[in-house]
Amino acid sequence: MSARSLAASVLVSTLVIATAACAPTYDWRTISSTASGYSVDLPAKPGSDARSVDVDGTPMRMHMQTAEVGGAVFVVGTLDLPDATPATQQKALTFLRDGLARNVGAQPQARAVAVPVATGGSVAGFDMALSGKAGENEESRTIHARLVAKGAHVYQLAIVGREQPAVEQVDQFFQSFKLY
Repeated sequence: MSARSLAASVLVSTLVIATAACAPTYDWRTISSTASGYSVDLPAKPGSDARSVDVDGTPMRMHMQTAEVGGAVFVVGTLDLPDATPATQQKALTFLRDGLARNVGAQPQARAVAVPVATGGSVAGFDMALSGKAGENEESRTIHARLVAKGAHVYQLAIVGREQPAVEQVDQFFQSFKLY
């Protein structure tokens, strides 16, 4: 092997090792919430939180599970609705959709998607891909979100970060979500 090809081989090996060292580690695990009625794969051990939210004058409880990997936060939020009427579901979906868009100063555009139900079939939901500036420092943020209503719950799945994770990580998260 010539000195030139040896140097090129060492350079390529160094770049591969450096790239692997910088790549975030995804430790996918399936999380189930019987109370909220879903299962999903999260890329790290999740934390949880709950808070009260005011949806157009109606107080509702939001439960969240979050996992952070490589600067991206994966979030599953469940909004407990006071009833399961389509009007209440739509009000909550609109509230969450507009809030996500407002967080990054973007227009709330969405595309329809079918969200699977564990027992078979699916319910209609929608996906959003947003980017813009967020926070006091106007830092760049991207949000990939899925919103769906079923019964007396509205679900918000989101990945928020400076940059989106690789497509296969985004797909793992969103495709694993199933409603009960």
